[in-house]
Amino acid sequence: MRNWLKEYLQKNILIFDGAMGTQLQSKGFPTGASPESWNIERPEVITAIHRAYFEAGSNVVTTNTFGGNRIKLKEFGLENQLEQINMQAVQCAKAAIFNDSQWVAGSMGPTGKFVEPLGEISFDEMYDIFREQAQALEKGGADLLIIETSGDIGEMRAAALAAVENTSIPVIASLTFNEDLRTFTGTDPESAAIILERIGISAIGANCSGGPKELLEIGRLLARNTNLPIIIQPNAGLPKLVDGQTVFDATPDEMAKYAREMVELGVNIVGACCGSSPDHIKAIAEATIGIEPKQRQHQFGLRIASRTKSVEIQASKAPIAVGERINPTGRKALSEEIRAGKMDMVRKEAIEQTEAGAAVLDVNMGVPKIDQIQAMKTAVNRIQTLVDTPLMLDSTDPKVLEAGLKQYHGKALINSVNGEEQSLLEVLPLVKRFGASVVGLALDDDGLPATKEKRLEIATKIVKRAQEHDIPAKDIIIDCLVLTASAQPEAVQETLQAIPLVKEQLGVTTILGVSNVSFGLPKRPFINRTFFSMALGVGLDAGIINPLDINMMMALKTSAVLANRDPHAAEYIDWSQHLDESASEISVQRPTDKQTKDIGQISCIFELLKHTVVTGDKENVVARINDGLEQGHSAMDLLNKGLIPGIEEVGEKFGKGIYFLPQLMLAGETMTASFHALEPELNRIGSKKIGKVVMATVKGDIHDIGKNIVSVLLANHGFDVIDLGKNVDTEFIIQRAIEEQADIIGLSALMTTTMTRMPELIDKINEQKLQQKVIVGGAVVTSSYAKEIGADGYSKDAVEAVSLCKRLIAE
Repeated sequence: MRNWLKEYLQKNILIFDGAMGTQLQSKGFPTGASPESWNIERPEVITAIHRAYFEAGSNVVTTNTFGGNRIKLKEFGLENQLEQINMQAVQCAKAAIFNDSQWVAGSMGPTGKFVEPLGEISFDEMYDIFREQAQALEKGGADLLIIETSGDIGEMRAAALAAVENTSIPVIASLTFNEDLRTFTGTDPESAAIILERIGISAIGANCSGGPKELLEIGRLLARNTNLPIIIQPNAGLPKLVDGQTVFDATPDEMAKYAREMVELGVNIVGACCGSSPDHIKAIAEATIGIEPKQRQHQFGLRIASRTKSVEIQASKAPIAVGERINPTGRKALSEEIRAGKMDMVRKEAIEQTEAGAAVLDVNMGVPKIDQIQAMKTAVNRIQTLVDTPLMLDSTDPKVLEAGLKQYHGKALINSVNGEEQSLLEVLPLVKRFGASVVGLALDDDGLPATKEKRLEIATKIVKRAQEHDIPAKDIIIDCLVLTASAQPEAVQETLQAIPLVKEQLGVTTILGVSNVSFGLPKRPFINRTFFSMALGVGLDAGIINPLDINMMMALKTSAVLANRDPHAAEYIDWSQHLDESASEISVQRPTDKQTKDIGQISCIFELLKHTVVTGDKENVVARINDGLEQGHSAMDLLNKGLIPGIEEVGEKFGKGIYFLPQLMLAGETMTASFHALEPELNRIGSKKIGKVVMATVKGDIHDIGKNIVSVLLANHGFDVIDLGKNVDTEFIIQRAIEEQADIIGLSALMTTTMTRMPELIDKINEQKLQQKVIVGGAVVTSSYAKEIGADGYSKDAVEAVSLCKRLIAE
């Protein structure tokens, strides 16, 4: 049942509908109620909206179920009617169909919550939330599903898996992007495509995210980076206030012009989002009539991605280093830390290997007699919020691999599967389910093969069995296995000869655990670097190495140049900029803005606390604060000379695009822990706050992620924050601001239907001649809209909100 969409899109452009909320507002929908409730209470209104879009030229209308998951429905006490609401929504849309080229897409919007480690909801719980809604929509008769307006790849990944695995209809994944071409949590279009395309979705794209001009570049980037069909549904321009009403400034003709450009780029599905109407859809449909869908047949290599960064391993590109140091094998100190449940060394190794040039980090928690499942979950959570390097999850236990895959908000490389029947049966389903890539070890039930021919035979078996699970050969990287030169020197040549043989015969990439070659020999680094150079010379694509060994990295970078795998020596030149060359040695000089420092060499407690915040080390911040107090430093000095400079540096990195929301949140949690530790002392000395801010999401709006982050960051910078929550009445916000003698009122709105509450509050503030300044923000709010309604300021993110509030207080 999923193939129908793919077949249709090979010959046709599909036209989706426009905004539901905007149309509901025009029909007298009361602000503050649940839009989904009208599926049952006013079904004739919902059907009429759908019919208007079909008559305008839509092939697909989306159900009035954007907030139809249990989390959102619970805000209105409707969670027990979830199935009825979703099924009835489909029937309302089906009643509007009048020809056989019209279909109904079940809409699934975000929950407003984060998946671990950014939030407290587990992968399994988030999966179940979307499974429940997806099944209800299919049961109601939906022809396909669209998961839309998602700003967090972690939530989208859980939702897409739930929808694909528990329904038989096509699933579309549509994200929302900011001005910097990244989602709320920092994912770029290329990484999003890599993470999502192999888990079974039928199309990928973007909606909301500003007007058509803003989404044109998103469409272009997706068209370059995936062969999946692409959907683009922009807002009808940017919001403005006209005669007291929020309107969007893009005309139908303007929307149609951009829709045609998008289709010519390779977008297969077009429609519109906030502020749009049937007039916009009519213009879009007319502008795209007769255009042949553009076929994309990109040839990609093995691609993996973290939430914010992707890596491609391909025979024509430079080989990469996989950092081997997060592995307790032969490392007593690391083993003991993992056994004790600590992650200090893991964090340090993740940062240092990333800064040394590792493109991928191997993560192994193989310590005997511990809960390796929990250890893997903890390690993955710590690492992925600290660095952007994609991960290779390393375990012989499929349950440990599964735990790591659930926690990881990216596309992982699994280490590993081999030719043994049990391994193939247990690991390949995990690779398939989570859309991962996998290392294939060229060994089987007979043990380590002695010849290159036997290694090819096993590798061939692995590739064939993987393809039976719909895992393409490009997602397999074969480890031809290197044995120890001291015991089996003849085997080294077999390994080197197997690399080009496997690549030529199977068309896959290759990887080696390089240091195995030197086991049992003195001065092992000499053996390692020479063997590594030899392997790179015959075509090795990835080496599992110690990236802190400068000579290993030198072999990697120089070999790429000499093998013509580094065009114009670009990567080598960039890497060499961080080298200090002398007559006798070459050593890495790390840039001063890097995260890593040797904790033991930081003698100043203030620098240590700053470093603790910058690296988000919330586990150790309290102990370091206590050390500072025992050294005789005052709480205010620890705050002003250590912690505050740390959170300010995090803000700077966020502004420059070096850090993203996960790092910002982790630093915020670290600061929150530090405030709790310092609170008794600060209360004793009566520390003065910078100012007082009342924060609220406006009446009718139940979205509060952005507002919560702003509240935390303001508190971390010394503001007294009174957070009133979400769906807060205008009069109550003003009343609390007066009672608290607040300096600033901060308002957030995510929905076009609730934006009008902002000018309503500002008008009342002016009428009562109150002194409070009002700042606004939220996904649908713009700086020009803020000026039009008379707000004292606008911020696009939490860091900007802090600067804005400091400026207003200073004024």
